[in-house]
Amino acid sequence: MEDNLITGRIHSFQSLGTVDGPGIRFVAFLQGCPLRCGCCHNPDTWNFDGGEIYSALEVVDKALRYKDYFGNDGGITLSGGEPLMQPLFATEIFRLCKENNINTCLDTSGCILNSKVEEILNYTDRVLLDVKYTNETLYKTHVGTDLSKVVEFLDCLNKKGVLTTIRQVIIPTLNDNVENVYKLNSLAEKFSCVDKIELLPFKKICQVKYDNLKINFPFKRVDTPTKQSMDELNSLLKINFK
Repeated sequence: MEDNLITGRIHSFQSLGTVDGPGIRFVAFLQGCPLRCGCCHNPDTWNFDGGEIYSALEVVDKALRYKDYFGNDGGITLSGGEPLMQPLFATEIFRLCKENNINTCLDTSGCILNSKVEEILNYTDRVLLDVKYTNETLYKTHVGTDLSKVVEFLDCLNKKGVLTTIRQVIIPTLNDNVENVYKLNSLAEKFSCVDKIELLPFKKICQVKYDNLKINFPFKRVDTPTKQSMDELNSLLKINFK
């Protein structure tokens, strides 16, 4: 590997993802995350020293193998962990993708905003923005950051005109209520870049990862929402976000 290639740490890859942005996508899960969300499905991505080192070129070369499957909507998604923690690496991956006409999608918590992060957005076609809660207290308690930081990031996306999908994991007793969905609607209406809201049911299939790492899963006693409750909450979403 040449010394001048930009490198970063990758936890894993998924070759043909269908839930990480539009269409069929090649997904790279970047290593390292500063947050400790109670519902996190990937605690094995937290450690900044974990994963394997790849160059941006190597990542894009992997994605190119699946380009024929992408069609008009698919492409590459950078997830994590938190990809914003490796901004130079993420930017170079996306820059190379644009050179090869590959659609780019960033799956992020939006907890960091600086000039390096803004550079990533110059090569980003869509952002999947995880708005964990619409309540500042819940954010500080169960995520470890501020809702205001996420809103600031969303404002930046709006100014740059980056298409945005707001995503939220629905967790019984915390955000599975009418007020929360109304607040999500209200937040989305303020930013024209948002064209979709997705509510995702909390699941506990990640328990085995916590057990293997010998760490506590904070939400292990929280129930999975029922299909009926998810249908009811989804029915409250504004019809223009479809």
